[in-house]
Amino acid sequence: MKITRDLYQGSLTLLTDFYQFTMAYAYWKSGKAEQEVVFSLFFRKNPFQSGFTVAAGLDYVIDYCRNFSFHENDLRYLEEMKNGDGSSTFESGFIEYLRRMEFSCDIDAVEEGEVVFPNMPLLRVKGPLIQCQLLETPVLNMINFQTLIATKAARIVLAAKGDPVLEFGLRRAQGIDGALAASRAAYIGGCSSTSNVMAGKLFGIPVSGTHAHSWIMSFDSELKAFEAYAESFPDNTVLLVDTYDTLTGVRNAIEVARQLKAKGKSLKGIRIDSGDLAYFSNRAKEMLERAGFPEVKIVASNDLDEHIITSLKLQEASIDVWGVGTKLVTAYDQPALGAVYKMSAMKDPSGEWQPKIKLSQQSVKINVPGYHNVKRYMVNGKAIGDMIYLEGLGPKETVTIIDPIDPTRRKRIQTAQTEEKILLVPIFKQGKKVYHRPDIHRIRQSTLDRLSQFDKTHKRLTNPHIYPVGLEESLYELRTNLVLKSKPSEITE
Repeated sequence: MKITRDLYQGSLTLLTDFYQFTMAYAYWKSGKAEQEVVFSLFFRKNPFQSGFTVAAGLDYVIDYCRNFSFHENDLRYLEEMKNGDGSSTFESGFIEYLRRMEFSCDIDAVEEGEVVFPNMPLLRVKGPLIQCQLLETPVLNMINFQTLIATKAARIVLAAKGDPVLEFGLRRAQGIDGALAASRAAYIGGCSSTSNVMAGKLFGIPVSGTHAHSWIMSFDSELKAFEAYAESFPDNTVLLVDTYDTLTGVRNAIEVARQLKAKGKSLKGIRIDSGDLAYFSNRAKEMLERAGFPEVKIVASNDLDEHIITSLKLQEASIDVWGVGTKLVTAYDQPALGAVYKMSAMKDPSGEWQPKIKLSQQSVKINVPGYHNVKRYMVNGKAIGDMIYLEGLGPKETVTIIDPIDPTRRKRIQTAQTEEKILLVPIFKQGKKVYHRPDIHRIRQSTLDRLSQFDKTHKRLTNPHIYPVGLEESLYELRTNLVLKSKPSEITE
């Protein structure tokens, strides 16, 4: 976020949709700006036809909210906006209100690296209506993209079955901001390193890389190029062997391995970036073993994703390390998560919370009303179900969770036999940060640890078993009653 802020004159508070400001102005005009509300951020469907999603992007949200204010040049820009008739879009009183506004919301969120599912809140924002509204677009931008990439990375890492996965995507990423966010999220999802040097500097992610085909082409022969590279990096030599002919490249790499061995050094690896990766990796492995270098790692790249890696694993390819770029950082097979941010409760004049619901002809688009949280039930360290419930719910010996889309899908849980975990944790209280941010290495490890709590059937790449997530019974009844109450009566003739 620091580098992003440096690219803009002013704050990032204008990084939002224009209709957020028109609503904010209308709230102010109608006297509703300070009315207390609750918004929830959630998504409706796991991406990539996955059985799970990995939450990411909270760190960006924290930085954004800590710096939530309007610089004078932001206010001047808003003040100079005109309507079609030439009149000012916003009154000077509204501009002054924004100038004096200080962030005062409560934010609770699932931690980065947490495994999450459709319809549960990833982020809950409580505070003045105008502030909660202005947060909608930026927090969606930050959570949507990084959660999408972290999930893609987690799937790729699962497919690699313990092999290191290197993120190589900077040159194909969606701009500077997209590249930085993607590198961060990919590491959270389980990648071992990034090729993005700026991401390494900003976020503390390990960086890695070898050389390009142009290095080889700049020498009279491939062998000379390999020898010169090994001379430059004798303790970390990885050679790209497919510039001309892959098997000849492997032979030349073996010659360099012999030269390094004579100096007390060792060839760390070779990389194959084209062709039949299963065939060439197996041939390369045979050649390396015959030459007495079985420890040399084989790195593969070339438009890889979780499905290609799975296929190569089934073919018993001799690949030790996977370099994944385009299809990871661009979320190639699903470009957006589709998370939404909906009002779920509002305080009435007496100070009581009133649940709010948005209706739709599509049941999947009906939100969960009220001031709610999520509880995960576990048995012997394994997750068995997540319950979305209203805050203030007392302890129960038995709970029933009901799928909000398909009420025939229900699960009864004996709570005495389970461990419980509340997923939304306090991040801000009355605008002040109360959360201690873990470093990115702890977040990455959390992702791996939390994924291990789920059955492998929920993590398989195709046709995953649906993990049970549902509304607690009383919340389900509240939602149903609100739907029935809010629907207009049918007109009969």
